[in-house]
Amino acid sequence: MPQRDKKNLIKLPVLKPTTGTALSWILFVVFGLTIGLLFAKGTPDFLRWISNRTSGPSDELKGIEMAQAASFLLGFLLGAGLANLVMGVFYRIGDRWDHMDSGDKVTLFLGVLVGLVGSVPFLFFLNSLSNLQYAPLAMLVLTVAFTSLSVYVLNSMAEIFPWSKGRGRGRRRGVKVLDTNVIIDGRIYDVARTGFLEGQLYVPGFVLEELQYIADSHDPLRRQRGRRGLDVLRLMQADFQLEVKVHDRLAPEIGDEVDARLVRLAVALGADLVTNDHNLNRVAALQHIRVLNINDLALGLRPNVLPQESLNISIIREGNQPGQGVGYLDDGTMVVVESGKQHLGETHDVIVTQVIQTERGKMIFAEMQPDDHYDSNGHGHHPQSHDLGSGKKKINPRKGSY
Repeated sequence: MPQRDKKNLIKLPVLKPTTGTALSWILFVVFGLTIGLLFAKGTPDFLRWISNRTSGPSDELKGIEMAQAASFLLGFLLGAGLANLVMGVFYRIGDRWDHMDSGDKVTLFLGVLVGLVGSVPFLFFLNSLSNLQYAPLAMLVLTVAFTSLSVYVLNSMAEIFPWSKGRGRGRRRGVKVLDTNVIIDGRIYDVARTGFLEGQLYVPGFVLEELQYIADSHDPLRRQRGRRGLDVLRLMQADFQLEVKVHDRLAPEIGDEVDARLVRLAVALGADLVTNDHNLNRVAALQHIRVLNINDLALGLRPNVLPQESLNISIIREGNQPGQGVGYLDDGTMVVVESGKQHLGETHDVIVTQVIQTERGKMIFAEMQPDDHYDSNGHGHHPQSHDLGSGKKKINPRKGSY
């Protein structure tokens, strides 16, 4: 048998006990033993109560040891299950605490402290009522209520505190804030449906109001765009978990425009901003907001066209320079064809000479194929190229590759 190289051997991980694992086992044992002993201790009384109900009073119980052992086992299993639930809650609380920003931790601590201090006078008042039967329970509920209210109030005013001023939520929460333009555009629905847009989708209330205002416009074009945006929202609400108006309190109206409120809301939430507005994109980037631009996504998904590749283009209009003709790919990319003016309204094979990337997309320059043949209808067609339809890349017969 050939000897294997030690570098190719897969090393199995060695399981070592951790603090969390040891604590889990300790809680399992403690909860299990405690509840098991309570069950075993209460078994005689429970059996005696059943015996009195069925066959009358009896002091002697048969098989009490076996019943106690079974009760202990049942109690131990229930205790272990309860310990597992408690550990799950502790782990979730600890994980959330670890991912909290330092300022949020300070706000939470102060909220709990203020709640406890604020509930003290009411606790003394309840304690003075000696005839109140459920005074301990009422004191517990009152303390929890005051603490929760204090945490909520301080958290809603977090932006005015010095440890929170000048910063957004430090951790990205996966929330995607949609602006008006990207909803009217409609492509956001298709992107979300394919699963490439993760996280909670959020539509601010002021964006919805702007859509309704546009849908009620006297201009037919604006009215059509507004109604299309509302239809897109209706589709998204039916297919996805869409939140509306929930977090608007974090960006209250102060007389500014919708774009400014969107930026403030994204900063307050630590959320991503989904838009196709170029100006809003720049403003949000200055505020260190992650922007998901649908136009950038569309540009990134356009097929790459390289020089010396062959394209089949319909030349539909004149270019800016003398003799030029202009056509378009299926994705809308402009193709400027040298000496294409004389072939307006015709479809020809062209060779790409240059590809220029601009902020608004790609611009392709091409020239007519020198050996282009024409059919009886005057349309250009190369005998060795494969027609893939208008605006498609084809095999260049002189290069033999895409």
